[in-house]
Amino acid sequence: MNKRVVVTGIGAWACIGTDIDTIKCSLYEGKSGIGIDKARIAYGFRSPLTGIVEKPQLKGLLDRRQRACLSEEAEYAYMAAREAFRMAGVDSSYLAGNEVGCIFGNDSTAEAVIKGYQIMAEKHDSELVGSGSIFQSMNSTVNMNLCSIFGLRGINFTVSAACASGSHSIGLGYMLIKQGLQDMILCGGAQEVNMYGMSSFDAIRTFSMRTDEPDKASRPFDRDRDGLIPSGGAAALVLEEYEHARARGAEILCEVCGYGFSSNGGGISQPSDEGSALAMMRAMKDAAIEADDVDYINAHATSTPRGDMVEAMALSRLFDKKHAWISSTKSMTGHECWMAGASELVYSIVMMQNNFVAPNINFMNPDEYSEKLHLATKTIDMELDVILSNSFGFGGTNSALVIKKLNK
Repeated sequence: MNKRVVVTGIGAWACIGTDIDTIKCSLYEGKSGIGIDKARIAYGFRSPLTGIVEKPQLKGLLDRRQRACLSEEAEYAYMAAREAFRMAGVDSSYLAGNEVGCIFGNDSTAEAVIKGYQIMAEKHDSELVGSGSIFQSMNSTVNMNLCSIFGLRGINFTVSAACASGSHSIGLGYMLIKQGLQDMILCGGAQEVNMYGMSSFDAIRTFSMRTDEPDKASRPFDRDRDGLIPSGGAAALVLEEYEHARARGAEILCEVCGYGFSSNGGGISQPSDEGSALAMMRAMKDAAIEADDVDYINAHATSTPRGDMVEAMALSRLFDKKHAWISSTKSMTGHECWMAGASELVYSIVMMQNNFVAPNINFMNPDEYSEKLHLATKTIDMELDVILSNSFGFGGTNSALVIKKLNK
């Protein structure tokens, strides 16, 4: 089996927009979604910077029991999935009559666990924790809720792979469809934005301290970057077998044609230019393309000193003197963590559909590594036929995805 895999629907709930049109405008205009969460200062954070993500209003969309089972990230995922299914022309009657799978990236559910502990510590009565707490606190909270709400009966599991979780979920969905095991899979990534899920990162001094200018704090590849900004939300994509999509008359947004992966095998928090390059090379080999074929690269670059340096080394090795433009949309969104691999593919599809490269904002001064890169520091209007999207995470997990316009 070697089926073709296409995307027929996308949705996202993010700090730069909660619908695709708003997200498109934010990307094109280079608009940041970063702000200050004052509650983090009182809680003891060094840095109160975060992506400001709107809370969904689910009353009237879901019943009380369904709402009670949703964690914060599952709420975002429901909204993103709802939009992706709508765009794909997939309604409740289609879902009832067809097998659709669900693979989502998610690597923490801190808020539900901490709030359950707080109730127990204060009241000493487990019945007060609430029956929905267990479904909010399990790492598979997103998948179990989406499959229950939408009645999905295909493949159903969570990918837990740090900041590459969302990208790996798409890669695995792509492989299953390519092998003929499923016709349609809802894939994506989700990340809680609450402070409870971010305190351990703050403890290891991961975050930027540029609190006087929140919209300028995320500075991928810039010489003066001083750390990432946590963010989150959710992104969803409807992956579908090509002939299946054609048979039902679906609009095809792009083709997923390459997935590459690797593990660094080194220090638990140490990135690797070798591992990063290997994932990219495997993705391009799978897509049967060369570096010269790539028009745009959505870099993983999170605005950390070492992470950006290592990725710049890998990108220089593969794309030096090539025409591909490079930018990191994290300059606008911050680091959306478990969601990032999925959201950045959605952002890339938005760029491909609307013929532009989003800028790497806040890039003022190159360092010795980034000066070699073909960075897009302003919005570039151009046709994009082939895009590579990178995602790397703690534990040395690396993922890269390639998408093409269908006629290529």
